[in-house]
Amino acid sequence: MFLRIWITSLAALSVLGSSLSAVAQTVDQVKTQPLSEPTNQLSAELETEKSNLSTVPAVKEGQQFPNATTQAIPNRTLTPVPGTVATSSVVLLPKYAGATAQQSAPQVAQPNQVAQSDIQVGRTTRGGRSYIGVAGNIGLSGNDSALGDGNFAVISKVGLTNTVSVRPSVILGDDTTFLVPVTYDFSFQRTDDVFSEPLPIAPYVGVGAAIKTGDDSQVAVLLTGGIDVPLNPQFTANVAVNAGFFDQTDVGLSLGVGYNFTGF
Repeated sequence: MFLRIWITSLAALSVLGSSLSAVAQTVDQVKTQPLSEPTNQLSAELETEKSNLSTVPAVKEGQQFPNATTQAIPNRTLTPVPGTVATSSVVLLPKYAGATAQQSAPQVAQPNQVAQSDIQVGRTTRGGRSYIGVAGNIGLSGNDSALGDGNFAVISKVGLTNTVSVRPSVILGDDTTFLVPVTYDFSFQRTDDVFSEPLPIAPYVGVGAAIKTGDDSQVAVLLTGGIDVPLNPQFTANVAVNAGFFDQTDVGLSLGVGYNFTGF
């Protein structure tokens, strides 16, 4: 009986031992097999990286890689040329594109182009409007012509430009005298306020010709100077001193009133 129990125990121990060895062998295979495969794969990847690095060209000495902070950027700033840039949004329309291009092109003066004059007979000057009127002449010196005697006169002013006028007049008498001076008109401005209207006094000076008629007709140099005083839109007062250089110098003072007009 005891022998049978002992044999049975030995058989059980042998079976248990074989089972434990089989389990241990299986665990060892599971632990060692995954470690060998990644190790081989890692070695293959390292070999590939080495081969790739060996094919990269060597960097020469002094050679620099592009850098965003040091790379040169071309200057694209546009400098407008005065007179060639349009400032209106209208030029963005298609129908104005051609006209804008033609306007921006430099204009070449035509060789046969004639300059336009600003002369307008009878225009208003800065000394006032043109006029025609009557005056009384007072002789101050000389008696070689009607200019040096007390006589009746017809006076006038005809504007040519803003500053130049012609003032033909005739002094009636024994030796009727015609005066044809060209004058330069002035205009006074108030000194206390530069934005105020000019003073209603317009002086002038001029030079021209004095023509004496009669038995002893003669042409002489004439010097004249005077003041125009606008009275209203219709009339202008005039005071003038005229000197004619005949055989004797005749000087006369003219006081008159003219009726204003504009143009012919």
